[in-house]
Amino acid sequence: MIRTLLKEVKEYKFASIITPVFMILEVLMETLIPYLMASIIDDGVNAGDIEHIYRIGSLMIVVAAIGLFAGMGGGRFGAKASTGFAKNLRESMFNHIQTFSFANIDKFSTAGLVTRLTTDVTNIQNAYQMVLRMMMRAPATMICALFMAFTINRRLASIYLAAVIFLGVILFFIIRHATQYFRMAFPKYDELNASIQENVSAIRVVKAYVREDHETSKFQKASQNIYDIFVKAECNVIYNAPLMQFTVYTCILLISWIGAKMITSSTLTTGELMSLLAYCMNILSSLMMLSMVFVMLSMSTASAERIGEVLNEKSDLANPANPLEEIADGSISFRHVNFSYKKDSMEPVLKDICLDIRSGETIGIIGATGSAKTSLVSLVSRLYDATSGEVLVGGQNVKAYDLDALRNQVSVVLQNNVLFSGSIYDNLRWGDQNATDEECQQACRLACADDFIRSFPDGYNTHIEQGGNNVSGGQKQRLCIARALLKKPKILILDDSTSAVDTATDANIRRAFREEIPNTTKLIIAQRISSVQDADRILVMEEGRVNGFGTHEELLASNEIYREVYESQTKGGGDFDEKRGE
Repeated sequence: MIRTLLKEVKEYKFASIITPVFMILEVLMETLIPYLMASIIDDGVNAGDIEHIYRIGSLMIVVAAIGLFAGMGGGRFGAKASTGFAKNLRESMFNHIQTFSFANIDKFSTAGLVTRLTTDVTNIQNAYQMVLRMMMRAPATMICALFMAFTINRRLASIYLAAVIFLGVILFFIIRHATQYFRMAFPKYDELNASIQENVSAIRVVKAYVREDHETSKFQKASQNIYDIFVKAECNVIYNAPLMQFTVYTCILLISWIGAKMITSSTLTTGELMSLLAYCMNILSSLMMLSMVFVMLSMSTASAERIGEVLNEKSDLANPANPLEEIADGSISFRHVNFSYKKDSMEPVLKDICLDIRSGETIGIIGATGSAKTSLVSLVSRLYDATSGEVLVGGQNVKAYDLDALRNQVSVVLQNNVLFSGSIYDNLRWGDQNATDEECQQACRLACADDFIRSFPDGYNTHIEQGGNNVSGGQKQRLCIARALLKKPKILILDDSTSAVDTATDANIRRAFREEIPNTTKLIIAQRISSVQDADRILVMEEGRVNGFGTHEELLASNEIYREVYESQTKGGGDFDEKRGE
């Protein structure tokens, strides 16, 4: 895990190395100052040597200046290293997520990925900066101060050593218990972010159903869970400060008491006692720093594990050694295909699918909700891979193609249409970033979107809000179809993508496809028989199996499911979700 994260330091290695160097230099300078102060008192003030005071005082100014410079350098380079490290982590995680298959993405919730990219990375950033600065400064301060203390007086320095051992043991047990709670806390952030994301994205539904109180209750519950866990963690950590203060004041009292007796017996000088008291504060303050570092590390350990999970996740989809870049045509074949979303699933979603679709054909796909229509077409563009069997496009197994080349030739309009913030032109050019205005407008004419776009005051430059909330469902569907057409694909897949348009517009879109892109293979998933009845052939799905495959007339004569749904829709309304016979 640590090795995985440290790979992202990259160009900030120099800043990461020079920061501890500056911190050690600062500690050395700070350690010298009490020693020089003792010299001023014993050899200058007590001896009445004013020149010695000036000389050592000037040296102290130089030492303090060097310490100040080193502290500023450590702060500057530490900030640069930690923020750069965090930037690289976010970029690597985001770029790695782009390589995930749908199966990989299904393992992580959207809110969970957002939390990892924000809260968890911030925790790692803070911990990294503390490691570079405090983790180097505190031990170095402790070692140098202990060394100087033992040099001055071993008997009094032994008090420091006992305090360090005592506090180290106590700190170990405090952090050990707190870490368990911190590991429990950060997954709760996923629930909190999920509540926020769901509420904001569906705010219109929330208000339409007057469910504000319910959503507020959900948020408060998620927030309360985080509060409860952090309170338990902090209740452990809170013992750290009073124990530190108790130890510090105990050491000061013991050193002052024993030191005063030693001064009266002439075994210790006043300057040495002042130096020992200064080193006492240095040693114990370094322990305070270390305790803060360990608390932060215990918090960041859980975050590091969560980030590591994303970075170490291997995509289920990968390019072959020598991928094919060209697709001969739009023919599609399924050869004994089985598919499950989870590899250990006992019941496959698709079961022994065998199909042959000729290039340029229009294939309608119908079936009840849950009959695996979307799962079937997702295998064509390798959004998922078949569990067993083969899916062929253009006569070649889809696994033999370069992923980008395949998906550029298999254009998919998904069931959940998504538009992005920007102009209509910006959204259309997701299909082809180099498309001209005329090409965009031609695609919109094919998708029956040109008329309503021109009715907007700004036409094709109309701004689309995030998610396409300022256009209707039918308009959003037609824009997504136009975007897919701009790719000029050999295969076009429409996953129930005309459900929100009226039947006349649906018919116009299908007629435009038939006349303008006759060589493109079209797979059209629909619930309305009218949307697929003029297709070259129609595929009827039932519980993950092929129940029927033929023309409209053939299925009316031979397929009971197709005939019953056709009659229910043409005589009195109905769809696949109604039980047969009712």
